Amino acid sequence: MGGGQGATADTDVVVIGAGPAGLTTALQALAHGATVRVVDRREHRSRPSRALMLHARALEGLRPLGVTDELLGRADTAPEARIHLGRRVVEARLGHADLPDTAFPHLTLVRQADVEEVLWQALKARGVEVEWGVEFRRLHIGHGAGNAPQGETLVHAELRGANGPGHHVSRFLAGCDGQCSTVRGGTGIQWRGGPYRVEAVLADVELDGALDPGLLHVAVGSAGLAFLFALGEGATWRMLATRPAAPDPAAAFGQLGPALPPEEVARLVRESGLEATVREVRWSAQVPLQHRIAGTFGRSPVFLAGDAAHAHSPAGGQGMNNGILDALNLGWKLGFASTAGRPLPELLATYGQERLPAARRVLALTHLIFFGEASPHPAARAARSVMPLIAPALPPLLRQRWLISKGIRLLAQPFVNYRNSPISRDGTPWAGGWPRPGGRLPDAPASVDGHLVRLHELTAAPGIHLLLGRDAGPAAVGAGPVAAALGRQPRLLHIHRLSSQPGAGMVAVRPDGYVGFRCGDADPAQLLDWLRLVGAVRH
Repeated sequence: MGGGQGATADTDVVVIGAGPAGLTTALQALAHGATVRVVDRREHRSRPSRALMLHARALEGLRPLGVTDELLGRADTAPEARIHLGRRVVEARLGHADLPDTAFPHLTLVRQADVEEVLWQALKARGVEVEWGVEFRRLHIGHGAGNAPQGETLVHAELRGANGPGHHVSRFLAGCDGQCSTVRGGTGIQWRGGPYRVEAVLADVELDGALDPGLLHVAVGSAGLAFLFALGEGATWRMLATRPAAPDPAAAFGQLGPALPPEEVARLVRESGLEATVREVRWSAQVPLQHRIAGTFGRSPVFLAGDAAHAHSPAGGQGMNNGILDALNLGWKLGFASTAGRPLPELLATYGQERLPAARRVLALTHLIFFGEASPHPAARAARSVMPLIAPALPPLLRQRWLISKGIRLLAQPFVNYRNSPISRDGTPWAGGWPRPGGRLPDAPASVDGHLVRLHELTAAPGIHLLLGRDAGPAAVGAGPVAAALGRQPRLLHIHRLSSQPGAGMVAVRPDGYVGFRCGDADPAQLLDWLRLVGAVRH
């Protein structure tokens, strides 16, 4: 990457790629003060969905951006599954689990295309149009001039669209351009991992047979699992299956490959053990699979998110969710860094410090699940082959709501926390009875001004939310340096006194729903230090 001098920024942030991660990054950055441009090399917005599931943590993080109601309106939030084990069919209810600390205690089946459309419409409503058919080519880093803070670097991005080459200067660039990321390649970041020896097959099909309509069907066979979702885009059913495939160094990972012959789709359905036959194949694609992670998620002013930063198998439905969680973390930091009036390298460094360990854990989880679901390894095949023998024991197990609840909670990534992050801080005195810094704020019941609320309802707006104990002193809310600081950005800092929370303590909740600061006393000086650390106040 070369250098340049004397430029001023066209926007604070340019986002390369308009999938779920890119659109969420743009929305989150915009909501927290940044100006944003979004480009995508695709000529058109529409494309077949690869992902079909949102989990609770992603929905919780999207809620302050005002898009969850529309997403849920397009989703199946009370899915039922039929698990086919040889000739035995086992029922499983996957909605309304016993998860009292979330507003989304269920699996949410929703097409990726619907997720993208909802996010795209939200951006459009806020005045940001995604520019389709604009390809990112390369970048270099230069120094700012004019209104840029002293010593700030700027990203010079070379683009190409229908009108020829173009040039865009921004304070930050977010590479959300998929597994074959041009941004990642241009920065020289390592791409660690390897391909799987199986590939996914997607198909929209019409079927004949005795399958219950409108349900998720899962067939367990020695060769692997096959899924039928009642979410087809060109037909009633969307099939997801796997089959052996030799690794191809030239494969376009993350992209939909060529169609399969209809007879091959029919074979996969037939050999899955599902009591159905293929009447018509409306669409199909081969999808090469890999398990990889970037050596770093970037360094200011260039960052990676979503599939550009990590590549998963489809097991557990984690890919789209993990990309959205990247974006929710990165977006607010880019927003605050754009408006702080000073460089915030320590804040921006926490994006990779927090999300890279989280992505490693999720990749390990999906790798393990995929081994059981689809690996051609003899041990995995043997385990799948005995599943029909234990089928009689499954119905009473699956009727145990606690067991289903634990599975749904696991998919929502409860193991992800940022407790070791430099911006997760405890004040003095220590605050017992409040969530730990770096942990997710649970959706607990609370009382505010005599009204019963849930904490996620209370914090469902962009910005930082300060939760005060009922005995917190007036200096925390009505006078002193914190009140003056809050007055500078009232849209992004919100104060709530919890009459149900004893004591004089407080916690500050980050825009992505994690606790950032905790103190046993509502000390304005300590709070202001933390607000400065994360760029929520200018000085």
